[in-house]
Amino acid sequence: MGKKLYVGNLGYSVSTTDLEQLFAPHGTVESAQVITDRDTGQSKGFGFVEMSSNAEAAAAISALDGKEHDGRALKVNEARPKESRGGYAGANRRY
Repeated sequence: MGKKLYVGNLGYSVSTTDLEQLFAPHGTVESAQVITDRDTGQSKGFGFVEMSSNAEAAAAISALDGKEHDGRALKVNEARPKESRGGYAGANRRY
């Protein structure tokens, strides 16, 4: 299993393909995804990349964290698990 990386401060014009190509020189990219707004389809300026090994993930972090891309300094680090957002808003409400 690979290591999932968070990539922040992406330019809004960066596509999933661009993200994959950016990480490819540092190892095998298992998956890449730029996160977009569900209503507008506009990039939210961050994404996730999964590398095939921990060593490749570490190499990508070393090479790309702080590197300028599309006029912005990238933020690349190990992705944290998704936090629970609670689900149904009315579930915790007392009447």
